[in-house]
Amino acid sequence: MSIRNGLLALLEGGPKYGYQLRVEFEAATGATWPLNVGQVYTTLNRLDRDGLVEPVGTADESGKVVYRITEAGRAELAAWFDEPIEHDARPRDELVIKVAMAVATPTVDALAVIDAQRTAAHRAIRAATRRKASGDLAAELVAEAAIFAAEAEIRWLDHCEQVLLTRPPTPPANPDLTRSVTS
Repeated sequence: MSIRNGLLALLEGGPKYGYQLRVEFEAATGATWPLNVGQVYTTLNRLDRDGLVEPVGTADESGKVVYRITEAGRAELAAWFDEPIEHDARPRDELVIKVAMAVATPTVDALAVIDAQRTAAHRAIRAATRRKASGDLAAELVAEAAIFAAEAEIRWLDHCEQVLLTRPPTPPANPDLTRSVTS
């Protein structure tokens, strides 16, 4: 999720100033994506530049500017909600790469890497379960997403462990770098 779309979603609920948006963003996401207020104001300036939000009046005596979403902002927000997140568009998964590299590296105990990650996933489930009890629906759903993701990760790690126990890794063959591709 981009900060940009998150701020537009919050402004759909009514005009707000930067610090309010920061607090509401963190509350809505269960504090899984902490923002600093500088990020919020930078994003608001870009949204204003692009015509997606506009200031409401002038800054108050403390310098706070209240912003509201524009019709163009509502259209962009609707397009974001209508468009599913494609799995191929997500960044590469560091855990998958780490396990693959552990299996391919003879000096690394891949089973120990898997076990350490599984322990971290269980810890993440416990933390998300505590956050789930906040009483806020959005925070509860974010916590449940973290729990489901950690549970899926544990399933995959269990699968990797079973595969490694039945088919221990063999040292990778050294590629023949002397071969020419000119043939």
